[in-house]
Amino acid sequence: MAQNEIIIRFDKVSFDYGYNKPILDEACFSVSRGSKITFMGQNGAGKSTIFKLITGEFIPESGNVNIGHGLTIAIAKQVIPKPDLKLTVLEFFEKCFDKKVYDIDPKIDDVLEVVNLHAPHDRIVGSFSGGQQARLLLASALIQDPDILLLDEPTNNLDKEGIAHLTNFIINYKKTVIVISHDADFLNSFTDGVLYLDIFTRKVEQYVGDYFSLLKEIAARIEKENRKNAMLAKEIQDNKDKANFFANKGGQMRLVAKRMRDRAEELEEEKVDIRREDKTIRPFIIPSQPDIVGEILQINAFKTFDSKTHKAKERKAKISMRRKHHLLLVGPNGIGKSTLLESLARTGESSSKENADAQITEGIRVGYYRQDFSTLNFEDTVYQSLIGVMQKPNEEILRSTAAGFLITGEVMKTKIEALSEGQKGLVAFARLVLQAPGLLILDEPTNHINFRHLPVIAAALDKYEGAMILVSHVPEFVKQIRIDETLNLEK
Repeated sequence: MAQNEIIIRFDKVSFDYGYNKPILDEACFSVSRGSKITFMGQNGAGKSTIFKLITGEFIPESGNVNIGHGLTIAIAKQVIPKPDLKLTVLEFFEKCFDKKVYDIDPKIDDVLEVVNLHAPHDRIVGSFSGGQQARLLLASALIQDPDILLLDEPTNNLDKEGIAHLTNFIINYKKTVIVISHDADFLNSFTDGVLYLDIFTRKVEQYVGDYFSLLKEIAARIEKENRKNAMLAKEIQDNKDKANFFANKGGQMRLVAKRMRDRAEELEEEKVDIRREDKTIRPFIIPSQPDIVGEILQINAFKTFDSKTHKAKERKAKISMRRKHHLLLVGPNGIGKSTLLESLARTGESSSKENADAQITEGIRVGYYRQDFSTLNFEDTVYQSLIGVMQKPNEEILRSTAAGFLITGEVMKTKIEALSEGQKGLVAFARLVLQAPGLLILDEPTNHINFRHLPVIAAALDKYEGAMILVSHVPEFVKQIRIDETLNLEK
């Protein structure tokens, strides 16, 4: 088959969710066989929706989605569906196929080796860490050996080693790969083309080259368009000034004035629509719970887990946290970082706020950002979710905070379950601002978040004046935050 053969073509495709949420407006793009494509766009723009249009899960309102005849498609989604968390590893992979696959066990072992994960086939999927579940999702797509591989935020929750394995796999994969991601360095390692979904025009722009080349091209284009518009604006003003001058002269000069005004209107038509960049969230501060004196949290012990056997090992600790104390937890996927954070959060929710392994001072509010957003009630509207964490509900403060996180009036009425993963992340941060916790627990807070927002979020965490515990596998993000102590669970 020819390498430049077009195998995916969107021909004037429009799609609308029906509740005043248009996603695509006569969008056109194509993908050729064997290409490695990055799909980009602002949180909530509809990137995952386009994947569902490619797989046939969604049908366009108008236009055509054309997929090469007989081609197979597999998708690694962002999160494992809740019902699948109860399955064994074997059942999880069997579910990937429409028909029974005989002798599937060695195929599972082969694909788990590709994603660098040791997973007994009788182990329950929900018992794996977030990073291990990310590897299972990837493996579930790879085991199908598809002609078109769709990866939706595949680096979320992956540690450095996991990202390196994934990168190497994509580079060597001989078939077509389309990736949604906000990880710039990861994307630049394999991308030979970029599709950009513009949330403002609802069109898809197509670029050739790697990710960093795209950024340079867009910057150069915006500069050129600004320069052209500035020159046109000057000429338009000159014509208007002359028109006003000649109009006051009367007689034949009025005809000259009319020609000047007509010319100004023609020049207005020549102005180009400058490509609007993704909006970035406003700088914000997470207020710390006031009037906290003395110790906030004490950690006496925690458990770590063997990545192969999943056996727990008790570890002693002596960690005391007060205001302005920032603690970073590090260690490979599956060692128990999220387990420790969840245990601390449960301690914060209990009435006594203490157990044998950890103690939280009475009255301390705990703000917990979970990587799977399970602290959010998916049946709530965004408005209900935000007002529910406020100590003293205040409509003006709520809406001002929400606007800073790009949560508009329409989004406020939307149920959490209908949001994109990136939008859920922004809602989770808005809740922390409104909650004003004394202890902040953050589990992979960069997951799903547009890369433009990350410096703003890092600055807010850096300035946070309560006690903070952070887990993140993104070194560039962590470098921007003041860290007072690091706990390596592997050592």
